Amino acid sequence: MKDLMGLMGKAKEMQAKFEAMQSEIAGIEASGQSGGGLVSVTLSGKFEMKGLKIDPSLIKEEEAEILEDLIVAAHNDAKAKVEQVMQEKTRELTAGLPIPPGMKLPF
Repeated sequence: MKDLMGLMGKAKEMQAKFEAMQSEIAGIEASGQSGGGLVSVTLSGKFEMKGLKIDPSLIKEEEAEILEDLIVAAHNDAKAKVEQVMQEKTRELTAGLPIPPGMKLPF
């Protein structure tokens, strides 16, 4: 019974750590680039687009499709960076815990 109480205490502690980590992740920002830096997108830890910068040399009517593709690529780059930070934070938090590989945590 003592082990069960200890396990419950650790579960509550882990839940508090996860909540703190989620708040921390929500506050981060990551910038992604495409086109050699001509397009830049900044995302929050919740994947909300916070900023978009486009080099003026790209703003030409006949190149709209290229610009659209670069924006999507920059967004995807920034999203990958946010996901990487989330994975690193999760790995740090769960270090030493017997969690099966590939298990998705609730975020």
